[in-house]
Amino acid sequence: MDMFIMGLTVFVLAIFVGFEIITKIPPTLHTPLMSGSNAISGITLVGAVLSSGAQQSAVTTALGVLAVIFATINVIGGFMVTNRMLAMFKKKS
Repeated sequence: MDMFIMGLTVFVLAIFVGFEIITKIPPTLHTPLMSGSNAISGITLVGAVLSSGAQQSAVTTALGVLAVIFATINVIGGFMVTNRMLAMFKKKS
């Protein structure tokens, strides 16, 4: 129970810190930060693949597969948004 409370506390604090950081970022920094978050999502994808391949139980394998799916969607969506934002800065011919 103590580990659950500690994990929940870290999770809630991460939500507050993440919200404060995201709301204070100026718009000119969004594109580089999207690239950085895509790299972090790539690391998450690697962890999800390792988790789903561990096959400790059916539940962990299923959760690992779900994590792979969601992390892949996040990575692809992040690159699409970054590409679209970079296209806005190109000169029109």
